[in-house]
Amino acid sequence: MKTYPVVSFALLAFGLVAGCDSGSKSGRGFKFPEGDAARGRAAFVELKCVKCHRVDGVDGLPAPTESPDKVLTLGGEVVRLRTYGDLVTAVIHPSAGISEKYIAEQRGAVKKSPMEPVNDSMTVAQMLDIVTFLHPRYKKLAPLYEFGTGP
Repeated sequence: MKTYPVVSFALLAFGLVAGCDSGSKSGRGFKFPEGDAARGRAAFVELKCVKCHRVDGVDGLPAPTESPDKVLTLGGEVVRLRTYGDLVTAVIHPSAGISEKYIAEQRGAVKKSPMEPVNDSMTVAQMLDIVTFLHPRYKKLAPLYEFGTGP
């Protein structure tokens, strides 16, 4: 019997993808409606996100009022692009993505984000608009070298 590597690979890939569904809490198939970046910028200010955040490449936002060591710049060049889902999670559940660097800087005393919760005051439309405002601000860094070429 002759095997077809492409068919075998496709079946294996399908099985792996199908196995990634995490049951009833899976986000599979979920689609957000479009947000509006201009309204997102306004909501970013209105919800006082500017208290602790700067946005790379965006002029005219109020300056952060927190001490410089507590200010986080959003956007800019990153090693791994933030997906739309990453940004939604960061807004509505900031402790889910708290960095190990931040925990280390706090000497392990803090295990949750210092970001003030906004879920009770932010509308779904504001959340979508803020994510739409922030998402295009992230740019992937070019690799230092191509795979196989080495330094």
